Formats: sequence, C-alpha cells, structure tokens
Amino acid sequence: MTEPSPKRCGFIAIVGAPNVGKSTLLNRMVGTKVSIVSPKVQTTRTRVLGILIKNSAQLIFIDTPGIFRPRRRLDRAMVAAAWGGAADADQIMVLVDSDKGIDADTRSIIDRLKENNRQAFLVLNKVELVRKPILLDLAAALNGEGLFTNIFMLSATTGDGVDDFLAHLTVTLPEGPWLFPEDQLSDMPERLLAAEITREKLYLELHQELPYQATVETEGWSERDDGSLRVDQVIFVERSSQKGIVLGKGGKRIKSIGEASRRELEEILGRRVHLFVFVKVRQNWGDDPERYRDWGLDFEA
Repeated sequence: MTEPSPKRCGFIAIVGAPNVGKSTLLNRMVGTKVSIVSPKVQTTRTRVLGILIKNSAQLIFIDTPGIFRPRRRLDRAMVAAAWGGAADADQIMVLVDSDKGIDADTRSIIDRLKENNRQAFLVLNKVELVRKPILLDLAAALNGEGLFTNIFMLSATTGDGVDDFLAHLTVTLPEGPWLFPEDQLSDMPERLLAAEITREKLYLELHQELPYQATVETEGWSERDDGSLRVDQVIFVERSSQKGIVLGKGGKRIKSIGEASRRELEEILGRRVHLFVFVKVRQNWGDDPERYRDWGLDFEA
C-alpha cells in the first residue's frame, strides 16, 4: 500500500491592482462567496480569508484590498492591509488583468516586491478578453522582471485554468497540520459578511452616484422560533443629500437593495432571512476609528 500524502497547509496572499479580479478568483477557488464583488475599484476594504481543502492540502487564501496610490485615510489603511497580508503569507500570487497589462499600480507592486526580495507566482487573469499573441507578449515581459517563479493563465469568470493552478499550489505549500476545521470556508463573521453583501448590492445599484461615501453595519442579529433569522442593518452616508439617493423615489431603491441582499443571504446561510435595512447620516464616518476596528484596519496607517 502506498503511504498517504503528507498534510500541507499555508497562506497564499492574492495581491494586485484594483479591479483585477481578486475577489472573483477567490470565490471561484473556494466554491462559494466569501468576498464581495463589484465592477467598482477598491470594493474589498479588509483582509478576507478563503479556505479550501484540496487533496491533502489546506489552502488559506488571503484576499487583500487592491493596491493603488492612496489619497484618503481609508485608502491608506486598505493598502497597508494588503501589504500586511502579503508580508505574512507563505506564498504570494500577483494577479494581473491581461486586458490592462502592466499599469502604474501593477508596476508599483512589482517594484515593492523586488525591494523586499519576495518572489511570487504570476497569475494572468481575464485571458478570455485578450488575443493569444498579446497574452504571450505580456507574459514574456513580466517574466523578464525576474520576480516570478511560475506563470499561470486563467479566467476567474469562466474557471478556465483555475484547476491547474490549484493543483500546483497543493504540492508547493509547506508540510504541516491544517489550521482550520474541514468545513470552514472563511474567517469572516456572518454579521460582517451580511453587511458586506448589502454593501455590494449598494455599489451595484448606485453605479457612479455614491461609490465610497457609504458603509453598511449589521446592528441586529436574532434567531426566530421558526428557525429563520432577523437581520437589522444600517447604511451610513456622510450627508443628508446622499440619504435620498440611497432611498430612491418612494423608497424604491432601498427596497431593491434589501431584496437582492436578502436573497443572497438566504442562499449562503441556507435559511429564511428577514432583512431590515435603514439609512442614516453619520458625518465623516471614514475618520471614525471604530469603523476601522470593525474592518480589521489600522486607523493610523
């Protein structure tokens, strides 16, 4: 009889410029939603762990906020969280949007990893959007940086190439015991995940009207006798004029946001959910240290 393969376990940081598909890829690899997704850049605000068991390996992915040139306090805290996740990881994967190529944010990521003498996997995402000769030229240019030990080409949207990438990861992680229970898919508390899902629906509904002047908090979480769940949430905006934008005419917009969030929560939690969403004004919430503690961000970054 052949001996079983040794257990392996390790942290893999997913770093990249904003909107290159980090959260989409994480959700694809884990097999369920653990990180919210929207077409807007900088959707992910905090570090999110996604946990996958494949063969004898437990892969712990760290989804980090997009790395970009920060302008506000929240921006600085998000970028610091991204680099903190990379520093603590056993392996780093740099995700690049194949359609955008090497933009200024990707260039800064490559330069910083070089400065810190860190090697990484290169993952070219969104390959379905690019003709093969252009894709191969991009891979050759990035390979010339001397930073990447391996190059993978995949599509987080379609799943093409993802299994090959995971197969490689499972044999390169260090040997060691698993750090999380077999049935755990993320370290994000359900209350925070619920708030993040509503924020995702808010982003998708509002388009360009209110991208970053709003945040969501879960203020109530109670079990009902029939096994269903009551969730009370508040969307905080910075100005009174923004409250009307979120509510919409006759409350139509907030109702749409709440319905979309409730349906997804029921699918994820596998139970009936009664979701109540309100809108309040909280001036300068982006400069409130308590908000940063909730997200696991460093207020002083």
